[in-house]
Amino acid sequence: MQFRVSPDTLTDQGAAEWQARVDLAAAHRLAFIQGFSEGIFNHLTLVVPGSSDRYYQIPFGTHWSEVTASCFMEVGIDDAEIKRGEGEVERSCYCIHAPIHKALPQAKAVFHTHMPFASALTRLEDPRIKEIGQTEVGMAGEIAYDEEYTGPALDPAEGARLATVIGDKTILFMANHGISTVGETVAEAYDRLYYIERAAQVQIYAMWTGQPLKKLPAPVVEKTMRDIGGTSLYKGPSPAQRHFDALKRMLDRKEPDYAT
Repeated sequence: MQFRVSPDTLTDQGAAEWQARVDLAAAHRLAFIQGFSEGIFNHLTLVVPGSSDRYYQIPFGTHWSEVTASCFMEVGIDDAEIKRGEGEVERSCYCIHAPIHKALPQAKAVFHTHMPFASALTRLEDPRIKEIGQTEVGMAGEIAYDEEYTGPALDPAEGARLATVIGDKTILFMANHGISTVGETVAEAYDRLYYIERAAQVQIYAMWTGQPLKKLPAPVVEKTMRDIGGTSLYKGPSPAQRHFDALKRMLDRKEPDYAT
C-alpha cells in the first residue's frame, strides 16, 4: 500500500505544509486537465515550507490525474534521499529541480512541462515569444532562453546550468525540449505556466495564417510592460493567486479528492 501523509502527522509547520501539498496536488490535476502533462513524465515541485533542504515530488509512475495532497515524497535537495514518504525518485526531476530550488530565491516552486504549443516553439530556430499582443508583451520580460539542448538531465550539473540561464527570470524556454516556470508560490508558477502556453498557442495560430506578424510599436510595448509590471491595481491576493484559487474551486466541484 502506498505511503500516505495526513495533516495530523506533520510537524509544527503542519498547516502550511498541508496547504502546500493541497496546492501542489491541485497544480498536477489542473495541468492534466488543461493538456500540459505528458504521460507520467514532467515534474512540478515545491520546497517544503519552513525548510531549505527538501522539496515535494510525486513517486515516479504516478499519473498527474491521480495525484493527491498526501502522496508526495519529501526529497533531499542535496542528496536525492527520500526524507518522508515512499516511492522512487525520478532522476531527471531531481537533476533539474533540486539545483534550481537551491540556487534561485524566486524558485520555491519549479514547474517543468512539455506543453505542446510552447514546446513546439522550442523546436524552432527562433523560439522567441513575439511582441504581437498584450499577453505576449506582459510575459516577454520574464523569459530566459536556453540555446543548448544537452540530452536527458541525469546529472545535477544540468540543473545548475539551467539555474544560471534562468537568472532573475521566471520562465525558461529549453531548446528542443520544453518549458520551466518558477515562482515563490504554486499559484505564481502555475499562472506563468498557463499564460506562456496561451501566448505560444496564439503565436503559432497567427504564424499558421502565413501572413506577416503585426508587431507592436516600441512605445506601446514599453507602456504595456510598465503598466502590467507596475503598482498593483488590486488590493488583497495577487491576480495569479486569484486565478489559481478560481481553478481550485473548479477542482473542488469536479475532483475534490485531490485535497486528500
